[in-house]
Amino acid sequence: MDAAVIGDLVAPARRSDDLAYRVVGDRARSHSYDSVCATAWKTANLLRLYGVHDGSIVGVVDAPKHPDYEPGTPPSRTEDTPIPEVIFALLGAALLGATVRFDPPRDLEADALVGPAAWMDDYEPGPASTSIAYGGPPENPSIVHFETEVWSETPIAPPETVSPDAPLLITDDQQFDHRTLLGAAEAFLDQASLTAADSVAIDSTLSEPGTVVGGVLAPLLAGGTMLVGTDDETVRIGADGIDPRSISIGNS
Repeated sequence: MDAAVIGDLVAPARRSDDLAYRVVGDRARSHSYDSVCATAWKTANLLRLYGVHDGSIVGVVDAPKHPDYEPGTPPSRTEDTPIPEVIFALLGAALLGATVRFDPPRDLEADALVGPAAWMDDYEPGPASTSIAYGGPPENPSIVHFETEVWSETPIAPPETVSPDAPLLITDDQQFDHRTLLGAAEAFLDQASLTAADSVAIDSTLSEPGTVVGGVLAPLLAGGTMLVGTDDETVRIGADGIDPRSISIGNS
């Protein structure tokens, strides 16, 4: 498909019953393209409600809903991560023209922070930031519960117009815009010969931009499936598969 911005990957025309996100052995936690599109829109509308807009920074913690380890020391990718809420946070921010920092430092100045309820007190994203917790629900009433609030949002595609040159991902020392990320995803798709019948297993942290490109954007671009767990995947990003750092993104 032709996509100018990441939001085009979840445009109304992409809705179908085909699986976009699959958890091996757990169909109930998997999502069709219809579900991914609608929930991405709802997530964008939730983020907007809490002050996220074009140019905002959204910190997103890539963790299980109920982590059994301390923040900042993630173990190897588990069989049930990345959870869909983390993917929806990325897509929702993209729809608004906001910028995402995965696994941010605990004192990141952000307009919103999305992470597991058990860890939210460990972060200090700034007085103007909204903390949005998945898992939980959070004990602190000032923290928004992701699942509850997203469920109540209207599944309407947000009206924002986003520039292809708008930054979407930032790391400690790099920044990547929509155009660059989609170009890298298209190149990876061609290199791996991915089609709508293929699946890409995500086995590396999303704080590596190559994981986002190869594990999230490329399968969505192809109309294929993001895979969580181990099965007969076409490609695996991380572990004994493709090193996400080897995936070329712009001049990186």
